[in-house]
Amino acid sequence: MKNMISEQYQQAVFDTDRQLALQIVQNAIDNGVLPEEIVFDIVVPSIEDSISSVSERRYTNLAQHFMASQIAAEVTEMMVPLFRQAPEIVGKMVIGTSSGDFHGLGKRIVKGCLKAQMIEVTDLGLSVPAERFVDQAVELGAAVIGISSMMAHTARSENGSIGVRRLLKERGLEQQIRIIVGGTPYNHDERLYRTVCADAWARNGIEAGAVIVRLLGEIRP
Repeated sequence: MKNMISEQYQQAVFDTDRQLALQIVQNAIDNGVLPEEIVFDIVVPSIEDSISSVSERRYTNLAQHFMASQIAAEVTEMMVPLFRQAPEIVGKMVIGTSSGDFHGLGKRIVKGCLKAQMIEVTDLGLSVPAERFVDQAVELGAAVIGISSMMAHTARSENGSIGVRRLLKERGLEQQIRIIVGGTPYNHDERLYRTVCADAWARNGIEAGAVIVRLLGEIRP
């Protein structure tokens, strides 16, 4: 039955039909499918499918992929309170676009994917100064800072990842907080993340989840 539900849900997501996707989820719950199964066996695989679909050009644009991630995030938020046991949060992170960058669609897609993977995300918004990234990570107890850039000059800016690294060094926080970056410039130059002093980069939201888990494992207790 789950295979059929998964196919129906994925089709609704592909069609960006939010109401139908939510109805499919509710019908599944009414028929005894566990909330945990909805999230981990249906929602997360659907995100993976949508990402591969972008590569295969089945999705016509990022806006369509954005809707898929938002539906996934909404369903996850609905299901988590229904879990038999409170889900274990993988870790906390803050995310935002680099200073001077006002392109937020990619960030919002990643945020939706990460929520479905049980990563607690605080969105700091657009054009976030380096100091705010660090201040908010400390205040919220976030172990990872995610910085999205859609333009090369904002990725390389001294007030972007480079500035965040400088502040982490100055405050003695490099062993407690990691930096992950993403966005178009990194997709074109996979070594750029090293140039801007980040710890890692990710191509998409599902990949980011796996990278963040690895980064969290590197942090000293």
